[in-house]
Amino acid sequence: MNNFNLFLQLTSSLYIPLTTDRSYQIKKASWIGIIGNSFLAVAKIVIGFIAASYAVIGDGIDTSTDIITYIIILFTARIIAKPPDKKFPYGYKKAETSATKILAFVIFFAGAQLLISTSKQLFEGVSRELPSLIAIYVTIFSIVGKSILAIWQFKIGKKIDSNMIIANARNMRNDILISVSVLIGLFFTFLLNMSILDNVTALIVSLWIIKEAIGIYKESNLEMMDGVKDTTIYYKIIKSVDQVEGAFNPHRIRVRNLANMYLIALDIEVDQDIKVRDAHDIAKEVENKLKQNINNIYDIIVHIEPLGNIEHDETYGISENDIVD
Repeated sequence: MNNFNLFLQLTSSLYIPLTTDRSYQIKKASWIGIIGNSFLAVAKIVIGFIAASYAVIGDGIDTSTDIITYIIILFTARIIAKPPDKKFPYGYKKAETSATKILAFVIFFAGAQLLISTSKQLFEGVSRELPSLIAIYVTIFSIVGKSILAIWQFKIGKKIDSNMIIANARNMRNDILISVSVLIGLFFTFLLNMSILDNVTALIVSLWIIKEAIGIYKESNLEMMDGVKDTTIYYKIIKSVDQVEGAFNPHRIRVRNLANMYLIALDIEVDQDIKVRDAHDIAKEVENKLKQNINNIYDIIVHIEPLGNIEHDETYGISENDIVD
């Protein structure tokens, strides 16, 4: 355990350039992810075939999906950086959601292919030789390499506030757990002299890959349907409005994500006898308070209504009464 903690301390101090170019950092992190995962994927798949280990081959296939992930990130990063235009007045940030869905399908396909092949081996009862020891060595090497990549990607992602990079770092952290499970499976395969355990481990790995793909797909659906993962943002919005003098009854609050940013729309009520200029100033102050209390805001739309106004056809959005402590 002490050696592992020392390893974490050493890798967590990896050098990160001081450049503030966010686009450059995303591209650099992506290329490092592509190169590192390409090397690990090729090593595991080739040695998996040489060592006759389906579990190691499955681990290599899972690593290969990370390469596709970073290629998608490189392509998507160029799209989301484009400014708004007449066709996409809110900009291109939701391209990240579309890319995530593509990624989910790629990962699911890789897992399904591995599941089919390993299931066929198990049900047909084909006898196989035990994997060679080199399968264990390449798995240990993979765990070390993935750990270094994951920690470095986490640092870069947090430094430049990139959800895409952080998500891929988490995906690689999951890969480390998969490699550990493969290592355990290989250990018991040799210990008990049962080659079938290697197939069983590969089957478990394939199910894990499919589970991750479904999770990624479901999470992308939330943004596609204009939902928000962290619903505590509604508390922050209501609290912000309460801090503005002259602003009352925040209601019909709508929040949706544009990549890692929020687009907020809400109605507030003001004294009907004040001037338009004063009502505008109140709305502007509400915007300022929201920006102070909530990070990553893309745009805010505040609709002004006279105090006590009731519109029965307003059937969507969140009001203070909908927030249950």
